[in-house]
Amino acid sequence: MIHWEGVMPAVTTKFTSEDELDLAMFEKNINAQLDAGVHGIILGGTLGEASTLTKEEKETLIKTSLKIVHGKVPVIINIAEQSTKEAIEVAQHAEKVGAQGLMLLPPMRYKATDHETVVYFKAIANSTSLPIMIYNNPVDYKIEVTLDMMEELSECDNIQAVKESTRDITNVIRLKNRFGDRFKVFTGVDTLGLESLVIGADGWVAGLVCAYPAETVAIYELVKAGKINEALSIYKWFMPLLELDISPQLVQNIKLAEVATGIGTENVRAPRLPLQGEERERVLKVIEEAMKNRPELPEYKNLKSVV
Repeated sequence: MIHWEGVMPAVTTKFTSEDELDLAMFEKNINAQLDAGVHGIILGGTLGEASTLTKEEKETLIKTSLKIVHGKVPVIINIAEQSTKEAIEVAQHAEKVGAQGLMLLPPMRYKATDHETVVYFKAIANSTSLPIMIYNNPVDYKIEVTLDMMEELSECDNIQAVKESTRDITNVIRLKNRFGDRFKVFTGVDTLGLESLVIGADGWVAGLVCAYPAETVAIYELVKAGKINEALSIYKWFMPLLELDISPQLVQNIKLAEVATGIGTENVRAPRLPLQGEERERVLKVIEEAMKNRPELPEYKNLKSVV
């Protein structure tokens, strides 16, 4: 069982300069997330460079994460496959090796119809007992999971949450109005994090949390405690960094930020390459400016929620 709430980082996958998994740095980063108070770990998403990972590497990441977190938070694996058959195989294998939840994207490459997308999600859900979060990101993946589609998906008891990344913040309220607590709603866009939480989102699947876990969790906990102004003060500082998440080069951007905070490396897997030239200098300037003005955080870990 997963309590679908809080900050769940979509963690980056760490690579060595020889393009192997860097499990030592991966462990350092996961421990930083746990120390900050995150509520779950999501593996193999876009930030995790999922499309470049082998089945064996995904299994290694799941097993390594389970060992590191030692039951403190759930370990969730993203499913982003080309076919229903492949998606079911990945889901069942993830359950077999110990993953505790799934995040599902619509079919990759093929722009499925609403009906095809619902059938795809249901087939995966019915193949596993793992709890599931639907990832709704039509901006990047060209398929929108509508409220009517979510109504059909409500027939599957293990489909329990939505990562809301449409950029239309009112969808948080639409989901809550239509379904109440049937589906927990997570914001999936860093630059709408605070706003989504204030209007009722249950959690935040975050990106810049990979480099700044304490700041991200602090915003969540402060909002839930009704301390909006304190959360807003951190959020204003954070915004130039959060904007690095809404870019085709978000992986490279966030890995540069992880270098700055000492919990990652710049290594990406080809065809991605490290940032170069003017864009690299621009991103480094954003990070350097943020590091110079990094705020002192209030005590946020034992606040009483009022939301």
